[in-house]
Amino acid sequence: MAGVRRDPYSSFRFRVKWDGQYVAGVDKVSGLRRSTDVVEHRDGGQPGIELKSPGRTKFEPITLERGVTHDRAFEDWANKVWKLGSPRETSIADFRKDITIDVFNEADEKVLSYLVHRCWVSEYQALPDLDANADAVVLEHLKLEHEGWERDTSVVPPPDDTA
Repeated sequence: MAGVRRDPYSSFRFRVKWDGQYVAGVDKVSGLRRSTDVVEHRDGGQPGIELKSPGRTKFEPITLERGVTHDRAFEDWANKVWKLGSPRETSIADFRKDITIDVFNEADEKVLSYLVHRCWVSEYQALPDLDANADAVVLEHLKLEHEGWERDTSVVPPPDDTA
């Protein structure tokens, strides 16, 4: 049985996985956000009272960031949506992927996991602005559109080790 943890988890202990493998070097993931439209309506018998109901739910895109290396995972996925000179601009068969975002505790034990469904690359930045006077790392970005996310409830936090 999981213990009662009083301290929040660190935001820098995470890994991103697709195609069954963790992707090297991902150092930033934007938040998982969703919003539901509010549908306003009135009951004919009570015209002075406005009622509200949930409408359409939207999931905001997710942005992944990492330093540029020789690993081509970001570029390869982005090229499935569009690649210069390819006979077909989109690889319809496999341009969507499910991704997993795993969060770990201080002992490197998985404590949270989120499944993000049917992602595809809507923006890819291969290189940032380059500046010879800057002291920065070269970063690449993916912006992922998706069809929703959910917490993986099969991941159970380990017993509390802070007692």
